[in-house]
Amino acid sequence: MERIPILQMGQFLIVTIQVDMHDRLALTLQDDLTSRISATNAKGVLIDISALEIVDSFIGRMLANISGMARILDAQTVVTGMQPAVAITLVELGLSLPGIKTALNVERGMQLLRAALGDRQADPEQDDVDAPVEA
Repeated sequence: MERIPILQMGQFLIVTIQVDMHDRLALTLQDDLTSRISATNAKGVLIDISALEIVDSFIGRMLANISGMARILDAQTVVTGMQPAVAITLVELGLSLPGIKTALNVERGMQLLRAALGDRQADPEQDDVDAPVEA
């Protein structure tokens, strides 16, 4: 069965969708991602959809569902790389994607997640990638 890789970087999970999304794959991603958030205690999820040229209403709802589930599990969601045609389609379908922050690229998406984590008082026991190393 086809799966989308979920990478962990510190307190964040990163998903880059590089294949055409179909309904079964979206449901599998939703299940895999919620399991990984719970297992790793991730505080943020970045979903890069820059390779997607088409998003239908089901995939749009799945993104909103993933964000809602992540929020319940105490993680923020940022979607990056949305193509203009995808944004137009989502608006035409009437999907507003509540609770999902968007950024133009992965770098800006990571900045949003770091800012959200800073606002919520990061857990001092977690590794902080940007923390200076003491000698």
